[in-house]
Amino acid sequence: MANLKEVRNRITSVSSTQQITKAMKMVSAAKLKRATNAIVQLRPYANKLKELLANLSASLEDGSSPYLQEREPVRVLVVVVTSNRGLAGAFNTNAIKTANNLIAEKYSKQLQAGNVSIVAIGKKSQEYYERRKYNVIGNNNDLYNELNFENTSKITESIMAGFVNGKYDRVELVYNHFRNAAVQYLIAEQLLPVPKPEKKDEVKAANVDYILEPSQEEIVEQLIPKNIKIQLYRAVLDSNASEHGARMTAMDKATENAGELLKALKLSYNQARQAAITTELTEIVSGAAALSAQ
Repeated sequence: MANLKEVRNRITSVSSTQQITKAMKMVSAAKLKRATNAIVQLRPYANKLKELLANLSASLEDGSSPYLQEREPVRVLVVVVTSNRGLAGAFNTNAIKTANNLIAEKYSKQLQAGNVSIVAIGKKSQEYYERRKYNVIGNNNDLYNELNFENTSKITESIMAGFVNGKYDRVELVYNHFRNAAVQYLIAEQLLPVPKPEKKDEVKAANVDYILEPSQEEIVEQLIPKNIKIQLYRAVLDSNASEHGARMTAMDKATENAGELLKALKLSYNQARQAAITTELTEIVSGAAALSAQ
């Protein structure tokens, strides 16, 4: 009977876990809808602003804006966007792994010299890099409590100021790009200095004719900082939607696995119960036969 009690306890435990995973899946599904709306609305604007800036800045010299200046990457800042919470499958692990691979492949010398800094957006990356004694700048874990452009811009302005002042020579950005609830893929891209358009983009830019007022230089001077803020904000929104999609998928799979485990446990319980009943009947019959023999 002890075995039956143990199986019953496991069934109760798995049932409780299944209820929790179902609830978490529903919560993530509701949050995913809002997060998806936010990134879908921002993405066309962010892409068009980036394209417009590429067209305008294609003919500008490097010294026309401090955010376009290419320098030897002696001091590097890596912005890693993760979440504050776990239970989202490999969402956080993959983002951190991508950032580590980027550092190992492109900035291993800077890392050995202690010239790699981290801006962690999300508690998971913050804790990971602090435990490993990286130079983690600031604490941005509260951003997700009120995720908006204004709060994200404060982080971006700090990064931009560090680049202009020469504290960082290059800024890299790592985040999860949201495609749908089941698919998120990792992006590692250069945030600062603002990447120049490729040659094919320059040809496209030459075919675009804008009437500019007051001047191209003044417009680009205002657009570049705004574009940098928008690109980081888009990355955080992408990551936020990806997090809820990954968690919803993970909790859905966990609920299915709990269901399969419950079936196996109930089968095991019924088999054990049947074996116990058979043993008891055998003992009763054997006892009755022994008494009748007397």
